[in-house]
Amino acid sequence: MMKWNQQVVKLNNKQIILQAIRDKAPISRADLSQTLGLTKGTISSLVNELLEEKLCVESGPGESSGGRRPVMLLFNDRAGYTIGIDVGVNYILGILTTLNGDIIRKEKQKTDNKDYQAAVGRIISMIKDLHQSVPESPYGVVGIGIGIPGIVDNEGDILLAPNLGWEYKNLRKEIEAAFSIPVIIENEANAGAYAEKILGAGQDCDNMVYVSAGIGIGAGFILNGQLFKGANGISGEMGHMSIQYDGLPCPCGNKGCWELYASERALLTKAEAIHPNQEDLSLEDLIELCDANRQTKPLFEEVGTFLGIGMTNIANTFNPEKIIIGNRLAMAKDLLIESILANVKERSLKNSQTDLQIVFSNLSVYSAALGAAAHGAEHFLSIDLHKKSVNAY
Repeated sequence: MMKWNQQVVKLNNKQIILQAIRDKAPISRADLSQTLGLTKGTISSLVNELLEEKLCVESGPGESSGGRRPVMLLFNDRAGYTIGIDVGVNYILGILTTLNGDIIRKEKQKTDNKDYQAAVGRIISMIKDLHQSVPESPYGVVGIGIGIPGIVDNEGDILLAPNLGWEYKNLRKEIEAAFSIPVIIENEANAGAYAEKILGAGQDCDNMVYVSAGIGIGAGFILNGQLFKGANGISGEMGHMSIQYDGLPCPCGNKGCWELYASERALLTKAEAIHPNQEDLSLEDLIELCDANRQTKPLFEEVGTFLGIGMTNIANTFNPEKIIIGNRLAMAKDLLIESILANVKERSLKNSQTDLQIVFSNLSVYSAALGAAAHGAEHFLSIDLHKKSVNAY
């Protein structure tokens, strides 16, 4: 028991040191000791292990406060790489990132992903393409994260993705079998929220909601600084809250769901009625048409109104510091923001509006893929450190 306790303490200290190096680099051993309250001997021993494992590196000497100039430590974010995949209804987006989330390569395909096995084949093909461009590194690709627009439980099983028509799918098992690399499956809005917290517009707040507005709508919650997933991992299906009790039927089985009125699909459906002679209109096409066609801009204003109605419910329920809008509709922020803000101001409780910011993602369409990749990086760092700690005994 004593040996196990020592191992746990060592592992925890090692993870704390690595996280401090990631957050505060460049930093010296002495500053680590002072900041973390660990002895110089503990710092020296565990930093040496991190150096041997290539997870951190030494840089040139820092500024001296008297005496010899200290050697500074940096996190080696290129010790390994992660792949993040965002599976949409009509696209697959993939990125290759460093362990700090810097995008090295990106790919996107327009596809119809309702055929599950065909979609799996395309996902595998995209991962192979990204894998081939991995720079030389000590660990190579250390994790694959995949964001899915649907209900994913705590085990990573896809319970239901209504807009894809998928039900009870174990995508993780199929991808791990193809690559023998750890795979994490996550709801894409949860992945997007995680990315916004560590890399994007949510870095400065502990209570935020990320609204993924694409073909459908999902939401990810960061509450008290942590990703909130609910008892079974399936929270965040705000796109399926009813905003019209006897409204349009939804593939989820409900009626009047928010995403039927406030999503990219809702916008495209409305556009087909006023542009009957233009086939396969895209969101990008409609944004361009706003300058030339006076009927198009009101479509965005209507979708913005419905987005505002849903965000009023979010504001009143969760009292977040920020609501961050991402995914495809973020491209139309200039056409949506006025009607969104006007409706939230008009409809939400005054106290809910205090200190509330509604902003668009600065990660563009990459939030979900970045969050999925980041989950893969965090999994590698925690598991890898654990294995090395166990092997040391």
